[in-house]
Order: sequence, then C-alpha cells, then structure tokens
Amino acid sequence: MKLEIIGFNIESCIAAQDAGANRIELCANPLEGGTTPSYGFIKAAREKLSIELYVMIRPRGGDFLYSNDEFEIMKKDIELCKQSGCDGIVLGLLKTDGTIDKKRCRQLVDYAYPLGVTFHRAFDRTKDPFQSMEDIIEIGCERILTSGLRPKAIDGVEIIKQLILQADDRMIIMPGSGVSSKNITSLAESTGAVEFHSSASIFTASNMKYENESMGEKTGHLVVNKEEVKKMVDLLEQFSNSAIA
Repeated sequence: MKLEIIGFNIESCIAAQDAGANRIELCANPLEGGTTPSYGFIKAAREKLSIELYVMIRPRGGDFLYSNDEFEIMKKDIELCKQSGCDGIVLGLLKTDGTIDKKRCRQLVDYAYPLGVTFHRAFDRTKDPFQSMEDIIEIGCERILTSGLRPKAIDGVEIIKQLILQADDRMIIMPGSGVSSKNITSLAESTGAVEFHSSASIFTASNMKYENESMGEKTGHLVVNKEEVKKMVDLLEQFSNSAIA
C-alpha cells in the first residue's frame, strides 16, 4: 500500500519523506487546488527526495479547459520535468460537455513518456465517471486521483469502490481529499484501494518578530504535519498486515 503526500513547499516534501511517505505530488498555490510549481522548486525537490516525485502540470487554477497557448505551456513544463529526473506528472483536461479531452491528454501522455502519469481530480468534474475511467485507461494514464465525485473521499466511497471493481487491476484508483489518519483505514476497508493521497497539512505561524498589523493578513503558511503522515503510514502497514494474516 502506498501513501502520496502533497508537497507545497520543500519543507513539507522533506518532512513527508522522513515520515515514510511513498510519493510526493509537487504543487504550488494550495488555495487554487494546486498548479505547476516553479522550475527551481522542481529541481530542489528532485535533489532532496529519494522517493517518487510527481509534478502537477496545471498552468492556472479554475476549470480544466485550456487554450492552445496554455497547452503549449503544459508541454514545456513536462519537458522540464523530464530533464529534471522526475518520476511522473499529474494532469487532467476536460471538454466543455464534461467528458475527457482524450486527444490532447493522449498527446501529453505520449510527450511525457517514459514518465508515469496520474489523472488528477478534474476527473471529479466529469459527467460519467465510469466512461471517463475507460477513456483515461485508453489514454495511457496509470492512476486516477478521485474523491468519488464528492468534495471529500469519505463521502464518495461507493463510487470509488465501483471504479476499483471496474478497473479490475488495469489502473490504480487513488482516493484523495480529506484523507487522514481518522479515516484512512475505513477507506481502505470499504473501497479496496491500495494507494491514498493526502495533504496532511497544518497552518504554521510566521517566525517574523515584527508584522505590520494594519495589513490585516497572516503571513504563516501550510506545512506537512510529519506526525500525521507517520500515523497514516503505520495504519496502512497495520491494515496490510492484517489483510495478509
């Protein structure tokens, strides 16, 4: 069983690895749901991490309809990931009718080879998740990150379970969104999933001794909770051992 943790900064990437995470999904801009991180961040993460590193390929927040210019940016970012020695990328493109943009997704998957490809939670905006999964398998992605078309994975358990059954080992269905030590064992039991995705994040206050209070904003940032990651790693190991026994 594997645990993927979102890395929004280098501090979090290192903490997640130290706590036993198997993979980092590297992102910028958590308030927009994650966008492509900077080249410097990608390079630093690759230098610091020995675990799998998958990079978000998303040129902006918002919907998953991209212009030709944005599509070209995605290709350039993928090329940088290949040059940097990343293990994979994370992407998702839709059409206006809520179906998968198979043509352009396939182009990016082919362009990324030999990197692995995860289809991200754009999947949760599709109108038919079961047909969308078949399309994504055909495109050549190795996994789908999904909350079961609900805001939180724990509320999308039934669809996640059905997707895993339909996938029948042809691809990995990875629950994500709201996954924590409080529910990861329940998700594993109820869905049959073997990979899980979590931010495991907490808000840390700034170490600044002086802050201009008239600005009316906090200057802290999100970081990975190392103890929370360790709890989830231990719980997955216990669940796996009990299943084998």
